[in-house]
Amino acid sequence: METIARILPLLAGIGMFLYGMNLMASSIEKLAGAKLEKTMERFTDNRWKGLALGTGVTAVIQSSAATSITMIGFVNAGIMTLKQTIPVIWGANIGSTATGQILRLGDLNGGGAFLSILKPSSFAPIFIVVGAFIMLLSKKRKSKNISNLLIGFGILFWGMTTMEETFAPLKDYPEFQEMFTSFKNPLIGILVGLFLTAVIQSSSASVGILQALSASGSITVATAFPILLGQNIGKCVPVVLASIGNNKDAKRASMCYLFFNIFSLLLFGVGVYGLNAIFDFAAMDNVVNRGDIAMIHTGINLIAALVLMPFVNQYDRMLHRLVKDGGDVREKRTLDCLDDAFLKNPQVAMEQCRKVLFDMCNVVKENAAIVSEMVLGGYNEKALALMRVGEDFLDKSEAGINAYMVNVTYHTMTEEDSHLATEILQSVSDLERIGDYCVNLSETAEYMFENKASFTPEAKGELEVLFDAIRNVIDLMVEAYKTNDPDKIAYVEPMEEVIDDIVDRMKSNHIMRLRNGACTADNGITFTEILTNTERISDHCSNIAIYLMQKLTVNKSFDRKVYQDELHKGVDPRYRKYIDMYKKEYLDRIACLNG
Repeated sequence: METIARILPLLAGIGMFLYGMNLMASSIEKLAGAKLEKTMERFTDNRWKGLALGTGVTAVIQSSAATSITMIGFVNAGIMTLKQTIPVIWGANIGSTATGQILRLGDLNGGGAFLSILKPSSFAPIFIVVGAFIMLLSKKRKSKNISNLLIGFGILFWGMTTMEETFAPLKDYPEFQEMFTSFKNPLIGILVGLFLTAVIQSSSASVGILQALSASGSITVATAFPILLGQNIGKCVPVVLASIGNNKDAKRASMCYLFFNIFSLLLFGVGVYGLNAIFDFAAMDNVVNRGDIAMIHTGINLIAALVLMPFVNQYDRMLHRLVKDGGDVREKRTLDCLDDAFLKNPQVAMEQCRKVLFDMCNVVKENAAIVSEMVLGGYNEKALALMRVGEDFLDKSEAGINAYMVNVTYHTMTEEDSHLATEILQSVSDLERIGDYCVNLSETAEYMFENKASFTPEAKGELEVLFDAIRNVIDLMVEAYKTNDPDKIAYVEPMEEVIDDIVDRMKSNHIMRLRNGACTADNGITFTEILTNTERISDHCSNIAIYLMQKLTVNKSFDRKVYQDELHKGVDPRYRKYIDMYKKEYLDRIACLNG
């Protein structure tokens, strides 16, 4: 019973500590996440600025893994080069030690009322109460994030205090003392630190637990030092996992994070223990408190970063040698061609935008092919990871082109340039939206896979016809966009109209299957979602074709609705010819499936 009485408060303390840290970190990220992303994008042109940025950002969001994963995302999308991210990732390791420095406030003693207020045991309840009042009185999202931040901060320190109170009496138990003497073996200490951090996936939390243990008076330098080295390796687990399925540079960014911590392990493990074998440092047996642990943790990461800073170029080359380039064209897509040097000549600058748009077209084709296979029964994680790489590129391309075009429009433009600028801005939005609908379809495929859902043979056959048509309209749109050929543009609108007819026919057949009991309501909702997303993909392909026609027409008062009405009235004889051709190809196939 006595053991249980001690374990329950300990578990409660650890639980509060971890929950408080998670709540605090997620609240900070929501409050400043978007601003931090923009800041990291802008201020990485200098390695020392990158190091400072990584340190500062991680100190704010309390997670080196989150900072490094953000860097992996930037590299993966081509927004930043690997060389730019290296100092930021090193700085993230330094910034991750900020939590330990805050937790050392618990060592404050004496100094009157002012220092007493600064102690966690004093201000933790105040933070929780203030945060709770803000949550109850305000309905604004920002206010709720602030209240969660304060509550998380208070729970974090309350949990820390609870752990300390549980650990403190253990110093009188010989068994507890003997357990920590085994950690003086560096290998055991490193493994303990690695395992603990890998399990809870936060070096800040595992260091905090170590700091709480110091209240027992059993933690010495010889005990804490190898555990801290192991914790640095254990925190790499989520970052390495985040790189799975990403491109080669993203994998290199994750290896950058891992190798930094391996380097710090070798530097201090070999250095300190090698010198200790020669000089037998008496300080290794000194008992440490929270402040000492925080300083050791900061010192390990700070010194390792400063030692490596002159070798950024060599580090970059090493990562490229370890992770060699592959043949996947996705890995070569970047936004580097959107260079400010071209802004003085709007035509050249917009041609650079078109290069990115061509890449976006290719990604849209690839992602549409992937999701069609996934929906029709070929769901797999590797394909999904490739699709996400493409979607990330589409999102970053839209943001990059929109920002670049704002700068282009500041310069004098001809009427022809203005038409091209309009086409670019409208097309980039439609291509990004097609990517979003592909994501929706992948989520539908994932839902079907997880719930073992399936369609009737007739419905599945109809979906095969529909996805053939969708891939076709995308191919036609991409070909039209790349060639600007009016004859090729003319194919897109008829294909879009036939897809509308295909969807209407499939909806009617679906209702009949529901009435006959051949299809369930749940599967019916999934089927309808697929129809909705595919129809919208074809709508955006049609939009892009109309933008192209608008750019090519000599009629300055081009009206989209008038143009479509004239097509339907037969002003362009090609329209009716292509409509009939596509109906025969696709609608007749659906008719055959249903007898």
